[in-house]
Amino acid sequence: WISVNEINMLFHLPFMGAGIYLEEGENREQVLYKAAHHELVASARATKALKEIDSDAQMGCMIAAGDYYPYSANPKDIRAAQLANQENFFFIDVQSRGKYPNWTKHKFAEEGIEIGMTEEDEKVLAENTVDYISLSYYSTRTSKAELEPGEATTGNAFVGAVNPYLEKSEWGWAIDPLGMRTTLNTLWERYQKPLFIVENGLGAYDKPEEDGSVHDDYRIDYLKQHIEEFKAAVEIDGIPLLGYTTWGCIDLVSASTGEMSKRYGFIYVDRDDAGNGTMARSRKDSFYWYKKVIETNGENLNADNFK
Repeated sequence: WISVNEINMLFHLPFMGAGIYLEEGENREQVLYKAAHHELVASARATKALKEIDSDAQMGCMIAAGDYYPYSANPKDIRAAQLANQENFFFIDVQSRGKYPNWTKHKFAEEGIEIGMTEEDEKVLAENTVDYISLSYYSTRTSKAELEPGEATTGNAFVGAVNPYLEKSEWGWAIDPLGMRTTLNTLWERYQKPLFIVENGLGAYDKPEEDGSVHDDYRIDYLKQHIEEFKAAVEIDGIPLLGYTTWGCIDLVSASTGEMSKRYGFIYVDRDDAGNGTMARSRKDSFYWYKKVIETNGENLNADNFK
C-alpha cells in the first residue's frame, strides 16, 4: 500500500499535488508547510489503520525522486544542490523516521511558520512510520546557485539548470539512466528501507502507421537503459528493491501537461489533445518487447527480442 502519491509535488505543483490554490499575497511557505503537515499526519493515521486491519500489510511512502546534482564544483552550486535535496527529502524524512528534521524546526522559528503541530501529531508520526519507500523516477535535476536568463529548465515541474551532459526528451526532461542507480543508492543509504520503483517511463510523440503499429524504438531504448541500471543497483550495490512498474501501460492524458499527445504507454490510443479520435487501441513495438522482458524477468533486454 502507498498512502500519498508523489507527496513532494505539493511544493512544486500545489494545485495538482494537493488541491491548493494560493491567493495573491498569501505566505506561500506558511500555506504549503501547514498543508504538508496535515498530509503527513493523515499518512501516519492511514498507516496505523492499515496495521490494525492487517498486521502483515506494508505501507509505503512515495516521492517524485531524482537526485539534484551541483552544476559545477563551485561550492555555491554544491550547497544549492544540498539544499534542494534536503527539501525534496523532507516528506520522506518524516514518514520514514517519524519526526521532523532539525532544519525545518529552525526554518519555522526563523520565518514564523506555524504548522499546528500537537503532541498527538508528534505521537502518531513517531509510532507509524512506513515500511518501505516507493518512488517515481524520470530524471535527475541540476542545481546552480546563480541561474542566468535562459539557463533554467522546468522539466517535470522541478526548476533547475540544464545539465549539459544529458540528452533531453521532447518535453525537456533530462534523460539520465545512471541517475536512477544513483538515486536508489541515495535513498537506501539515507533510510535503510526497501525501495520500490513504481513509475518510470518516457513521454514522447508517437506516430502510428496505417495499420496502427507504432515503432517506438526510442521508448524501448529508454526503458532498457533504466532497467540495466536498477539491475546493477540490486546485483552490484546490494540494494533491496521490491519491484519495478513502468508509467504506464496505456496512453492517457499526461498529468503534467494535460496533453494526450505526450504518450507513455505500450498501447496506442487513437485520441488527440482536443478529444477527437475513435479510441481504437493498438500495440506498439514496446508492448511486444516489454512482454518478453517480463517473461525473462529482465534477463533478455535485446531490443530485437520481440520480432
